[in-house]
Amino acid sequence: MKEQVYEKSGAEIIREMGKRFSDYRKRMGLTQKEVSEKSGLSVFTISSFERGDGIGITMASFIKMLRAIEFLEEIEKLLPELPESPRALFMQKHKKR
Repeated sequence: MKEQVYEKSGAEIIREMGKRFSDYRKRMGLTQKEVSEKSGLSVFTISSFERGDGIGITMASFIKMLRAIEFLEEIEKLLPELPESPRALFMQKHKKR
């Protein structure tokens, strides 16, 4: 699966995310207009993203849409916090001595 995502263009990934967002929105029972009102984005922006036409969507707009469908906590999965590196842990341990 990891290799498959690297074979896709950025536009293809964004199109898939738009489709997935549409599925989530519908599952939550929200219309594009309701997401528009909750997010402050236009229905056109949301519609374009869901159709895969909005490949230039900003991260700020994406965050607003996730907040509107109450999935903002999932943003952490994009770049999870890294654990402390073994080297840093080693250095911390030896500084305390």
